[in-house]
Amino acid sequence: MAQAEQTLKEVLAAFDFGKPVTDAVRFGEGHINDTFLVDGDAQRFILQRVSPVAFKEPDKLMENVVNITEYLAREIQRQGGDPRRGTLEVVRPRNGRVSFTDSCGGVWRAFYFVEGTMCYQAAETAELFAASGRAFGRFQCLLRDYPAETLHETIPHFHDTVSRLQNLKNAVAADALGRAKDCRADIEFMLAREKDCAVALQAQKEGVLPLRVTHNDTKLNNVLMDEKTGEALCVIDLDTVMPGLAINDFGDSIRFGANHSAEDEPDLSKVNLDVDLFEVYTAAFLEEAGKALTEAEIRYLPWGAKLMTLECGIRFLTDYLEGDSYFHINRPGQNLDRARTQCKLVKDMEEHWGELNAIVEKYIPGKE
Repeated sequence: MAQAEQTLKEVLAAFDFGKPVTDAVRFGEGHINDTFLVDGDAQRFILQRVSPVAFKEPDKLMENVVNITEYLAREIQRQGGDPRRGTLEVVRPRNGRVSFTDSCGGVWRAFYFVEGTMCYQAAETAELFAASGRAFGRFQCLLRDYPAETLHETIPHFHDTVSRLQNLKNAVAADALGRAKDCRADIEFMLAREKDCAVALQAQKEGVLPLRVTHNDTKLNNVLMDEKTGEALCVIDLDTVMPGLAINDFGDSIRFGANHSAEDEPDLSKVNLDVDLFEVYTAAFLEEAGKALTEAEIRYLPWGAKLMTLECGIRFLTDYLEGDSYFHINRPGQNLDRARTQCKLVKDMEEHWGELNAIVEKYIPGKE
């Protein structure tokens, strides 16, 4: 029995779901937290055990989540929208706190399930990808006045690409499982781009890129879509909302969605950057976020795409070398395959660098 299931009945009793609930079913395809779907009294709920590996200070994480969702609810309502469908809403346990700690030390939280929605694992159409771009652009715009510096850093140095590369170097040097011999070319590919890793951080240090409230995991599957209209309704998975750079949120969407392959595709001939999808997303994202971003931020968007893809590849490869303890895997070598898809996308971005910058230039607000 998985650790999450060991205390599930205890946890279910700790929340008021409207009726006694004795069981819940695994739900979703997330890599990090344990997620369950709960049927209550005329309402469904999402119940999650927060990963103790990924998040060392769950109380701070939940403080961020509550503060951000309550702020978004007020902004959405002020603009005439429906907060229940526009953002997540935390369900407090019977103890009145924002989370529940079980007898084994696991931290759990619950949200109201947003009914009538779909969650997609891949950009099946350009329209779907554009909808996610508008969702994350709107997320940026709604939070433009939120004081980013007041948020906790739930994962220290999360998008510190220089630090991520150092972690990879350490993992290679230790080679605890003897896996480095199987991925020398992948290691060299990443090390060859060491100077690139500092580009965004240096721009932030120089004041070129301002600190923003950022989601930091802007994959398509973190947007709930209306199952009837296809409209993007709600941004979910807020565990990594913290101070950061807007270009990183843009970039993570591109690395995940501007191609037609699975993130763990072993056949790299199927992994290719789709420049047309890059343009579709850029136009949609800036349609919502353009008025909230500086011109410098917009011009750095291609760097966001390249660096988030490179960084994610570095993280996958580091986890592979260290024994697959962070990202959930379903088969041996899955994290290595994930790392290699990211390297292939970085290579494609470099080959299309001029085109990517020209596309971004075209959508700068006020430019002809």
